[in-house]
Amino acid sequence: MAWASQIIKVVIVAVVMDTVFGCIRAIKEREFNSCFGIDGAIRKISMLVSVAFLLILDRIVGLNLIGFIPAAARAYLPANHIGVAEFFALLYIAYEVVSILKNMTLCGLPVKRLWQVIRDGLKKYTSELPDNKDEVAPK
Repeated sequence: MAWASQIIKVVIVAVVMDTVFGCIRAIKEREFNSCFGIDGAIRKISMLVSVAFLLILDRIVGLNLIGFIPAAARAYLPANHIGVAEFFALLYIAYEVVSILKNMTLCGLPVKRLWQVIRDGLKKYTSELPDNKDEVAPK
């Protein structure tokens, strides 16, 4: 359970960081965005509530989803058991990190190259990120 509490803390930190950078971006652009507004708040609260619910489910069912984590990534995890809550928490962290980097780039912070590498990697696996409206064009 110690691993679960640590990963939940990381999810909370990622949500807070994304909200902060989303607010800074909204101030800079003088308009609401997906991180700062009702849609962003609903998404972030839903992530936290679902992780809390999944922690309860893990206590009842006790599934181990470590097999769904790529072998290369497992070497970095400090656990041999990944419950449903931890599994979704890892996905939420990945989602929030991408959003944080996008917001940092759009705020003008010097992470543009890192964002471009991640964005290009994402294009191999999904067509959903980044959205065209928030695309950071290379200069």
